[in-house]
Amino acid sequence: MLKEPKPGLVKSRLGKDIGMIKAAWWFRHNANDIIRKLSAKKLWTTILAVSPDKEGLSSRVWPHGLLRWPQGTGDLGKRMANIFINADKGPIVIIGSDITKIKARYIQDAFNALGDHDVVIGPSYDGGYWLIGMKRGARSMPKSIFQNVRWSTSNALSDTLKNLEGLKVKQILKLQDIDNVEDLMKLQS
Repeated sequence: MLKEPKPGLVKSRLGKDIGMIKAAWWFRHNANDIIRKLSAKKLWTTILAVSPDKEGLSSRVWPHGLLRWPQGTGDLGKRMANIFINADKGPIVIIGSDITKIKARYIQDAFNALGDHDVVIGPSYDGGYWLIGMKRGARSMPKSIFQNVRWSTSNALSDTLKNLEGLKVKQILKLQDIDNVEDLMKLQS
């Protein structure tokens, strides 16, 4: 999932700490690094889910040659649901673009987990998650999966897991996402 890297529109909490231009620059370079690493693998198809829709679909910021889907409107949960609905069939894995330590093998681990689980989640240290995947895409997605989730809080993962009760869920490696300067400092130490 990607937003156009415009100052003030991406990584605004980080921008309050280091400046909006620096935060947008960080986001753009981190996201391009992730795209480069993951699209090099031919075990899956890398698709860029972009926002805002019109601008993201025609953006020259992101690498050419990769399929792009619009995220649509709404909160984070609605936009992730749109991605699963676009995919229709699975397996499908969605990741954020603010994790610095993503490796292709972590994505492969997520797809492997979907072999005998309905859902896979990669938790982040702040109580959210950096990855969510489903075995059968929209066909296996409970309608309530992203409802009543307190996004951008320490409750996002627990709220989502509550919505997944009754499904076989596998949690994989916990990673640090970058929301503020303290998160950047943790990575440097």
